Amino acid sequence: MAGGAAAPPLRGRAGPAGPHTALLALAANVTAAGVGLGGQESALDRTASIRWAPRRAGHILLIGVIAGATLPAVQVLGPELAPTTVILRNTAGLTGLIALGAVLCGAHHAWTLPTTWLSYALVVPPPTGMRGEVCAWMLQPPDTPAATATAVALLATGTFLHAAKGPGT
Repeated sequence: MAGGAAAPPLRGRAGPAGPHTALLALAANVTAAGVGLGGQESALDRTASIRWAPRRAGHILLIGVIAGATLPAVQVLGPELAPTTVILRNTAGLTGLIALGAVLCGAHHAWTLPTTWLSYALVVPPPTGMRGEVCAWMLQPPDTPAATATAVALLATGTFLHAAKGPGT
């Protein structure tokens, strides 16, 4: 604005963005890449003479790296949305969920699994104790072992199953 006056605040924004904004951004990054987890024709993929398992595992890990790197890159320009350990944990878990979604629902519907779990975590009050930490792992503080273990288990399971089986139909 002219004369050094500050720009008016954005409508509907009550303060700096928080961890929910970071979580939604990570989920959007991961789910956007999910449609690329399958080829145009699954029968053609099965008859190829190349080994698909390493390529599929690499694809999943690349999705996680790109999705997880964008948020810290944006945070350099503005306020910290979430601690780096939470970003890494949530990226790992969401990447595993997108891989599981591709295996269970097909690449075109891979977004359903991470979106459903994210909606559940944001809307439904979590149970108490360890069950709550596992169910709402995305929203837990950085030093929650159950949340970290859940995210790592989702990444390992999703990557392994997608590498071994490929996307569902």
